Amino acid sequence: MNNTQLISAISIFLISFLPAIIPSQQPYIRQATSACEIKDNSTSVLGYTCNGARRRSSCQSYLTFRSTPPYDTLSAVSALFSVNSSQLAQLNSVPETNTAVFEADRMVLIPVTCSCSGEHYQVNASYVVRQDDTYFGIANATFQGLSTCQSLETQNGDPTRYIFPGSRITVPLRCACPTQNQSDAGVNYLLSYLVTWNQFVSSISALFGVDTGQTLAANTLSETDFNIYPFTTLLIPLRDPPTSSQVTGPQPPPPPSTAAAVPPPPASGGGSSKKTWVFAAVGALGGIVLASAVCFFFFRKHNRKSKPATDSSRNFESIEKPLRKTEQHENEDDSSQLSQDFLESISSIAQSLKVYPFQQLKSATQDFSPGSKIKGSVYLGTINGDLAAIKKMNGGDVSKEINLLNKINHFNLIRLSGVSFNEGQWYLVYEYASNGELSDWIHRKSEDQRTNDTMNWNKRLQIALDISAGLNYLHRYTSPPHIHKDLNSKNILLDENFRAKISNFGLSRSTDHGEEGQFALTRHIIGTKGYMAPEYLENGIVSTKMDVYSFGVVMLEILTGKEVSFFEMDPSEVLAPAVMSDDGHENLRKLIDPILQENYNIDLVLVLFKLIHRCLEKSPTNRPEMDDVFQSLSRISTSASSGEWAVSIPDKSNYA
Repeated sequence: MNNTQLISAISIFLISFLPAIIPSQQPYIRQATSACEIKDNSTSVLGYTCNGARRRSSCQSYLTFRSTPPYDTLSAVSALFSVNSSQLAQLNSVPETNTAVFEADRMVLIPVTCSCSGEHYQVNASYVVRQDDTYFGIANATFQGLSTCQSLETQNGDPTRYIFPGSRITVPLRCACPTQNQSDAGVNYLLSYLVTWNQFVSSISALFGVDTGQTLAANTLSETDFNIYPFTTLLIPLRDPPTSSQVTGPQPPPPPSTAAAVPPPPASGGGSSKKTWVFAAVGALGGIVLASAVCFFFFRKHNRKSKPATDSSRNFESIEKPLRKTEQHENEDDSSQLSQDFLESISSIAQSLKVYPFQQLKSATQDFSPGSKIKGSVYLGTINGDLAAIKKMNGGDVSKEINLLNKINHFNLIRLSGVSFNEGQWYLVYEYASNGELSDWIHRKSEDQRTNDTMNWNKRLQIALDISAGLNYLHRYTSPPHIHKDLNSKNILLDENFRAKISNFGLSRSTDHGEEGQFALTRHIIGTKGYMAPEYLENGIVSTKMDVYSFGVVMLEILTGKEVSFFEMDPSEVLAPAVMSDDGHENLRKLIDPILQENYNIDLVLVLFKLIHRCLEKSPTNRPEMDDVFQSLSRISTSASSGEWAVSIPDKSNYA
């Protein structure tokens, strides 16, 4: 019998035993926490399935939680999880006083009684809703991923995701009981471990002295399917209760050998070896394990011929999805390093993007003389008779910006015409926008009436429409969709006809999912003060809706002529008197730029400010998509040109 036939036979043998294997596992939740409308429990978004030993209805279980204000004292944590403070203190080796404080970001062990509720395991906590809370925020910010928006909606019977401050809701927390197979293997407890950034299944398992293979099997993960994500729970099978020393001491490094439960085969004739390697998660199923090992050996030997061994320390790593770990480090690592992916794609970029000899750029800018400087590290140059803006990149990885601009083509996005590289320094060559930054025009108070007339009502409306068109293209028509992440009035450039072009894509990133509204989470908060959306500042939530918020701030600048610092406390509160009252025309006239001298239609101004107010909603789900904003501005622009003022914007309920 050849190898292929043998493997096929083993596969058939294994399939016949699948019913015995499946009950030992719970599905890992992966990225399913982001789609609140999807309640398919194949990824356990509603909770772990009741499949315990003899289907027992309850068991002792444990959760982890990282202390953070206001939940950083013994009394606050015990109240949040509705657990006994004495038991909590004893388990975490802290004094049994309500004033006992946990160190910042300390991992706290939470003892709970896990019970079946219908088809799912859970332990219930009682929570009083605060101002601006959402189910998503409660699940991922307050409880750090120990619950999900899907389970909260199901538990509390409110699919609208709108909840009232002061109301009390039940929060189902993620827990599970050992299955019969796990109990037979000596597992007495399951701990719901909160994954954070840059963690490994292997290193998390090592914290508790657990075999990595057992942890993989408990979460339906494998050697080839091992990615874990922040704000998710990983079940850790334990023989003994966890201790505070396991979660407060230094974390062990990833093991030097392959982190998989099954070790590599012996050098000679793996099929005839007398050694039997046991996969810990299903150790009791000896025959199946042996067959799995044989199957694995054949595949392993075959793969060794076709690909090199990987560094085991990179296995089972937690990644921020859709933001890859490598993307996160691009912002944090040595700025002189270029991503490996970018270096590998240089040849393809050179085929579609002009690579300028450095000497040509020196000649174009008179050796980068001060007289050629436009602003900062941007120089004006003349290349083949055409003006160009040449930007000297001061460190950092430019690969994302180059790769993005190399594959997009839109009138309202600045065009990258080429690149140059010299002595470790990148130079990017852009189209030249002769009228410079938008901020210089809308904040300029000139005594020259001709200058003031330049930024008239129609010009401002066109600029707003241009910006929305560029963002809409980024969000809907690039593949994958992209988020700018740093939209502000200095990053909007104006060409000779005062048409707007969005620039500076250094912080931009893809959504990866291909859908607007998808979110990611990050701890690396960076942007321009006054323009960053509240959910990004407070919780590191990244989505296209943060661009919508920034656009609302830019629109305020365009219409009022005021700098962003004027709106810094809360832009929506500045607008409230004008858009919420029955007759806010007088308040509107106080807000709008006096340079316009009332050369505008007040009804259209009201519609615009209402649109801005929608963009500045604190909850991202209440903000419109950029396509809705673009369509609304298109109708407003058409009405302004035709003199017909019958314009409205969709109700915010359409955006949730």
